Amino acid sequence: MAATKKTAKRPRGPRMSAEERREAVVEVAVAEFAGRGLHGTPTEEIANKAGISHAYLFRLFPTKTDLFVAATERCFDRVTAAFAEAAAGEPGEERLRAMGHAYVELLGDRIRLLSQLQAYAACDDPEVRATVRRHWGELYDFVARESGADTDQLREFFATGMLLTVTAAMDLFNYDEVWVERLISAHES
Repeated sequence: MAATKKTAKRPRGPRMSAEERREAVVEVAVAEFAGRGLHGTPTEEIANKAGISHAYLFRLFPTKTDLFVAATERCFDRVTAAFAEAAAGEPGEERLRAMGHAYVELLGDRIRLLSQLQAYAACDDPEVRATVRRHWGELYDFVARESGADTDQLREFFATGMLLTVTAAMDLFNYDEVWVERLISAHES
């Protein structure tokens, strides 16, 4: 009797369209890239966690950079959507403050936070850099248009946002030091 070789089959989930599968893969990629970035994250792990073959991953996204760019865009889209939701129904002068509070809420999602920082770190790649620049410009234009803020207010808004991003990445909100308290309290209004 010949020995038969058993192969482990990947569990199959519900059948998805290519676009639905693509969206699911991007969500997995956001989480995976958050921890190790563009160059440190194996695409095999993303494929496995998404429940697809490595070959199919590359049919959906021809290059690893294409997948990273899609994950980066997903993070920017989330920020823009949160700002739009926060600004909706607010009087003009309160819109900027509402968007700022919405951003603070987003900082609680460490995966999205770290993924955003990984996008900045990967800006040595020209395609990633172009994507980040484009989305920053779109976000800046959106905030300017929705808030009516002047150039100085916009600069302060985005500078404070970046400071809060780095603060959250270091988990300084849970770090009991005098300098941290001074830093954070200066921007809590």
